[in-house]
Amino acid sequence: MVYKFGLAEINTKITILAEELTHRGSSNPIEHVLPRLKTPASITAKARRLGCSLTFEDLRDKIRDIAGIRIVCSFVSDVYTVAKMLTRQPDVHLVVEKDYITNPKPNGYRSLHLIVEVPVFMSDRVVAVPVEVQLRTVAMDFWATLEHKIYYKHDPDVVPPRLRDELTAAAEDAARLDQRMERLHREIHGPRR
Repeated sequence: MVYKFGLAEINTKITILAEELTHRGSSNPIEHVLPRLKTPASITAKARRLGCSLTFEDLRDKIRDIAGIRIVCSFVSDVYTVAKMLTRQPDVHLVVEKDYITNPKPNGYRSLHLIVEVPVFMSDRVVAVPVEVQLRTVAMDFWATLEHKIYYKHDPDVVPPRLRDELTAAAEDAARLDQRMERLHREIHGPRR
């Protein structure tokens, strides 16, 4: 339950940022937002993979993505702008940052991952709830979504190296598209504020 509320807190913060930017007449850097809460079956499966006991304490310590939200932005610079807007809020505590945009995974995956904690005010206590925030561009999201569908419930080790290489090349194509689109946007509209 606290993860559901933590996710609602982050989702509200993102909605407020998007609406404020639109209201101010600034271009809204957020294309869309997708919150998700892991199912009990998914939590159990991940706990088994990690060798984690099924106690609340162990799950909380070892599985940091029970609540997650994906924020898809227009441009790479927007990813970092939105991350900064979110993490500079006084009640959002940045726990971990993994920058797979600057340092892509070997398969080409790109995204900025943050684990943040937000306070959830229950009737008898305040709980700091971890939420994974993934920030990507539209091109990164397109690649990651299709790559997941290609590999879903399939052992990536049995995929021929040639096909893995093609997926990595497609990720590099998406990154070049991001760079080109941002350059074009800057040339037409000037630097984003």
